[in-house]
Parts: sequence; structure tokens; C-alpha cells
Amino acid sequence: MPSRNVTWMSPLNTRIPYAVYGDGATHDDEQRRIFQGPTWNYLCLDCEIPESGDYRTTHVGETPVVVARGQDGEIYAFENRCSHRGALICLERSGKAAQDFQCVYHAWSYDLQGNLKGVAFEQGVNGGGMPPGFCKEQHHPRKLRVAVFCGLVFGSFSDDVDPIEDYLGDEICERIERVLGRPVEVIGRFTQALPNNWKLYVENVKDSYHASLLHLFFTTFRLNRLSQAGGIIVSDSGGHHVSYSKVDDSSFEGYREQGLRAEQSGYSLEDPSLLQGFKDHDDGITLQILSVFPGFVLQQIQNSIAVRQVLPRGVGDTDLNWTYLGYRSDTPEQREVRLKQANLIGAAGFISMEDGAVGNFVQRGIAGAPDAQSVVEMGGDSTASSTSRATETSVRGFWKHYRALMGV
Repeated sequence: MPSRNVTWMSPLNTRIPYAVYGDGATHDDEQRRIFQGPTWNYLCLDCEIPESGDYRTTHVGETPVVVARGQDGEIYAFENRCSHRGALICLERSGKAAQDFQCVYHAWSYDLQGNLKGVAFEQGVNGGGMPPGFCKEQHHPRKLRVAVFCGLVFGSFSDDVDPIEDYLGDEICERIERVLGRPVEVIGRFTQALPNNWKLYVENVKDSYHASLLHLFFTTFRLNRLSQAGGIIVSDSGGHHVSYSKVDDSSFEGYREQGLRAEQSGYSLEDPSLLQGFKDHDDGITLQILSVFPGFVLQQIQNSIAVRQVLPRGVGDTDLNWTYLGYRSDTPEQREVRLKQANLIGAAGFISMEDGAVGNFVQRGIAGAPDAQSVVEMGGDSTASSTSRATETSVRGFWKHYRALMGV
């Protein structure tokens, strides 16, 4: 049963109880019902493990996982936990294993598919050893189902999760292919520690309404305003979304008369080349933010391309893993532009540094109000796609899918 420490006072998704961001029992339920439930969790990019023996370590929720390229060329994922005493099998973030992994504690070894292959002193030394009936085939760590879509490697502990294309849906698949339909390579990465519950960051990603209000850089330099052409796509489940917009200088009216901070900055760039780019796509879309439930984000902002992985680290802490991408076909000049624009988006980026802070503002603000609720009514109570970005429909969509999985 889900935690009853959190009371949902409305069947609609316009009232979110603040207790859901701070309740320990709910956090534990999320690990079981969401991250280890019928969901696909982003693990890594297939280009990060191109050859047999290449591996990366990651997490599904709070569960440590190894992702490895097998000798047969397939990708495998298994829990990063030795079946003997529970130690991590693999300690490094990435590397290459010749044929197997060996636990440093007692030297139990596992192949690239996660099968237990060797037990040190299994036959004993001057006696001892494992009992005669011990069967290595019965003692491997939990394995995940693996699916690869457009170079994105997803894993699931569930046998009931839909095939990845069905899980994403046609519109989300199309929008992922739009950005990742060409071969990519990693051009940078880092991990950002967020002092807030993981759901607050996911909400923020889905909340297009805040972007031109919180992010002063967006509006000052005419990168994104709600009056631009664009829209919100929400999947049928509610769990996945796309927010997109096109630059149109004629749409930058309407902020000044409301006295918004965005029109009162007075700032300029010492180096305007930060915003000089090139056309990556023919559709005119200069900003696309896409999320896959529960914690994957794909961004295209100008020429800055990245994937983000949202990982809970307890009730009030989250790790945000950023991986910046370029296309293999990039010219040196295009690659320089992507690297320069990486300063726009990230922990200290001109645009998204506020996102790393505002979640904690909420976490601190709701600390004394466990019985209160947020108001998520911008755009009504729908979870449908919208041609307006002045809406919280994709935030409500997140809670629609969340509540279905959590049974609340």
C-alpha cells in the first residue's frame, strides 16, 4: 500500500500536497512503484559503450546499476551489487572490462551480462569452501530489461513495462528523433547536486510557464518568451512531454507593460558571440525541452544539445547528471559554438543556474506547511497538449502518471 502520510484532497491534478516532497515513506514507495516499477529509466548513451567490455555505472532511482557491452555486441544492465555480501561490483564510473568484473571484497566475479562466474576458494583451502549444493547460476544480481531508442539506453526492472516505442508514444519518439536522429558524441559531462526532492526538478522541467519569468537571460536576449510560436505536447499517459518554441522578434511585446523583472534588467553581453550560432534544423525551432517519465530530459536550446538524468538521493537531495552532445558531423567551427553555448545551460549557466536554486527555495518554503497544497491551475485542469505555453498542463500530466503508478 502507498504511504498514507500524504493526503490528496482532490481527484484532479491541480492541487499537489506539499507533504509529497518530504515524506520518507512516500520516497520509499517511489523506489518500488516507480523506479523499479513498469517504467523505462534512462541509463546512458550507446555511444558511451561502443565496444565489447565497455561499461558505465549509473542508478535507477537509488539502486546502483552497471551497463555493459557484451562480447556479443548487445547491451546488458544489472544491479551493481555483489550477491555475496552486497558490496558494489564495479567502483568506477566507466571503463573497460576484459571479460568480467570482480568484487574487491571477496573476489566473486561476474561476466559482462551480470552472471556469477567465479567464487574465490569455492572448493575450499584445507577444508571450508562452499557447500556441495551451491549453484552459481542461482546467485547473480538482478538484471534489467534493456531497450535502445535513438542511441538512448533505457533499463527496467519490470517485466510488465510496454515496449519502449509504445511507452514513449509516436509524438515523443518523433521529437527525440528530431534531435538524436544523427550520430552524436559526448563533448562534456558533469553532475550537479540539487538540495531538493527529485520531483521538484522534474516539475520545473515540465513547467514552461516559469521560463521567461525566472530566467532573466532568456528574455533579456530574446531567446524565449511565452508569446513566441510554439506549444506543449503531453503524452497520453501524461508522463512525458515536449515544450518547444521558435524565435520571432515580433512576439517580444507584452512583458514591459506588466512590469515584469524580465523587461527591467539593463544587462548586455561583453561577448555577443555567445549567442551566435547556426541552423541545426529546418523547422525553425530554437528551443525544445523533452522529458520521459520518470527522470530523463533531452534539451536543444539554440545549438546546445544535452541529456539530463534526474536521480533521487534521499527525500531532500537529487543528483542531476548532465551529458553535453555534439554531432559527429560537426565542423570544428560548429563544435566551438556548441562548447561556447554550453555556458548557457548547466549548473552555472546564464539560463539555468536559477533552476538549481529555485527547487530548494520551494523545499525550504514548504517545510512548515505539510498540510498545505500547491495550486497548479495555469491553463485549467487539463493534461492535454496545448498550443499555448502559458500553461501547467505537462506538470499536471506528470502528477496524473505519478498518481496512477503510486495508487493515490
